[in-house]
Amino acid sequence: MPVAKTTATEATTAPIEGSEHLRAGIQSVEVGFELLNALSNAPGALMLRDLAAAAGMSAAKAHRYLVSFQRMGLVVQDPVSTRYDLGPAALRLGLASLSRIDAVKLARERVVGLLQETGHTLAIAVWGNQGPTMVHWTEAPQSVPVTLRLGDVMPLLTSATGRCFAAFMGGEGRDAERIAPMIRDELARLKKLPPTGAPLTDVPQTPQAVQAMLDQTRSHGLGRVVHSLLPGVGGFCAPVFDAQGRLALGLVLLGSVATLDTTWSSPPALALQRCARQLSADLGHHPPG
Repeated sequence: MPVAKTTATEATTAPIEGSEHLRAGIQSVEVGFELLNALSNAPGALMLRDLAAAAGMSAAKAHRYLVSFQRMGLVVQDPVSTRYDLGPAALRLGLASLSRIDAVKLARERVVGLLQETGHTLAIAVWGNQGPTMVHWTEAPQSVPVTLRLGDVMPLLTSATGRCFAAFMGGEGRDAERIAPMIRDELARLKKLPPTGAPLTDVPQTPQAVQAMLDQTRSHGLGRVVHSLLPGVGGFCAPVFDAQGRLALGLVLLGSVATLDTTWSSPPALALQRCARQLSADLGHHPPG
């Protein structure tokens, strides 16, 4: 029986797992993906010339890729306008990816880098049965002593976490109906608290002050407290949204006011916001506008 022989050319071109062939990838696939990426970033369907320009290639080259993508269902073309848009196969891939994303797991993976960048204690909070709840905590090497534990439910009016959730969950709909009475109850409790030795500032005492605080939180895109929850402690909480625009979690940064710059545009605040926006994008969120 004849034995099949492998030529020298075949031996050198056959892909071997872990070899440079696999690590190098396939350039044509990467080039073609630029068209899909351009469509995903566009507000709607695109003409061939506009799509090609967005992907950085000629119209003739883009058309060849689009023919193949249409056969696979990744792209569709409107027969009347001749514009191209993402197809049903792209939708299935996107939905499958979203269904497998664990938002908290993804956030925990980013906390390490954010801790190195900011040098301050970080936490992750999600909405639980009783309100915003701490589910992950990473202390900085020289952290301020904070008596918070995993599972603690944060107040809506005197914590950066609570303010973030109250502002970005309580805009309208069922979330607003659920949060509004919680805010009223908390406001009533604050009025009954006896004075303490160390004064707390920036604590709203009236419905008008609460509304102003929520408006400020939405305007700056994150919750902030300074001496509100604990004397000498400041913090921020940035919202992370999912593909449906719902608040998935809050990314929290805490520190001593002696070392943490608590201005809205401070480097720690901006770093926290950048991380939260990237997490939102990874979860499929596309902010309006």
